[in-house]
Amino acid sequence: MTKRALLDQLIAHLTAEVEAMTKAALATHAEATDDENKAEDKYDTRGLEASYLAHGQSKAAEEAAQAVAQFRALPVRDFTAADPIGLGALVVLESKGAQSRYFIGPRAGGTEVEIDGQSVMVVTPQSPLGRQLLGRKLGDVLLLDVGGRKAESRIAAVL
Repeated sequence: MTKRALLDQLIAHLTAEVEAMTKAALATHAEATDDENKAEDKYDTRGLEASYLAHGQSKAAEEAAQAVAQFRALPVRDFTAADPIGLGALVVLESKGAQSRYFIGPRAGGTEVEIDGQSVMVVTPQSPLGRQLLGRKLGDVLLLDVGGRKAESRIAAVL
């Protein structure tokens, strides 16, 4: 897995989300302004509710578009064993023989993509895991809160 391929996959995934959110917002806006949704009395709020929904959907689409722009602007940088983990790092954590892959991204935390049969989750520097990873190095051990229990994870790779 190359980091460029990972970024391309993330950008494609986020771009598809932007398109879906934009279509949904436009459809909801059309519904909100349709003649059939005009209020029949002062208690009829269908049109108002649809307009609130359309506004929320357009804000979500705008945030996703900003995420796409930030991922496109993110330089592809290879990290060495001596480099501290930072934005743009692909981190492999190992716990009890199982590996998990995380990409430190500027936005879109929680987004998961699969590349070369491996799942990679985006974490942001603001997330609890992101805060613990920033500044760490290859081989460091983290104590992560997993389901209310502390679990030890070792940084097995930083790319």
